Amino acid sequence: MSTTQPIRKTEDIEALKHYFLHDKPNLRNYALLCLGINSALRIGDLLSLTWADIYDFTNGRFLKHIPIIEKKTKKQAHTALNQNAAKALALYKNSLPDVKGSDALFPGQGRKSALSRSQAFRILNAAGQALHLETEISCHTLRKTFGYHAWKMGVQPAILMNIFNHSSFQVTKRYLGIDQDDMDQVFFHINL
Repeated sequence: MSTTQPIRKTEDIEALKHYFLHDKPNLRNYALLCLGINSALRIGDLLSLTWADIYDFTNGRFLKHIPIIEKKTKKQAHTALNQNAAKALALYKNSLPDVKGSDALFPGQGRKSALSRSQAFRILNAAGQALHLETEISCHTLRKTFGYHAWKMGVQPAILMNIFNHSSFQVTKRYLGIDQDDMDQVFFHINL
């Protein structure tokens, strides 16, 4: 079994977004992808969200932070909801009739319960295969993609360690999926 890798190419991320918006339109899946790559939440935490976790029905707006108790670590986290994730969620919400706070954010078939982890895997993996992406897409790919691109933008690894709730910097380094090409770029850009 291979280690899950992040989606390294921004073109591949855009292709996935396009796939869920235009090729095989499904705003739930589009919102799942966008929130997943922009929040660093584990798939179990994403799938457990309800509309009340992200949307203030009284004031008619999305929350600035997603308050969550992580299932795996049991730690409390407040994940900021960025502009791209909020746009995707707004597009998705506006497509739904009569949304209630107790409704699952990402419902499965029949809309009574949340999408299962295995269903989410099949959806994401099928999209990756349909697009012939180099990276095999899994649920964990979303979280790792966030970390990889944050690191590439210069976010300090110590901050990423806190975001991911990792116990050590060594775990975070492995988690980011830094490969030989990334290391080669350092050498190519430093010409002393």
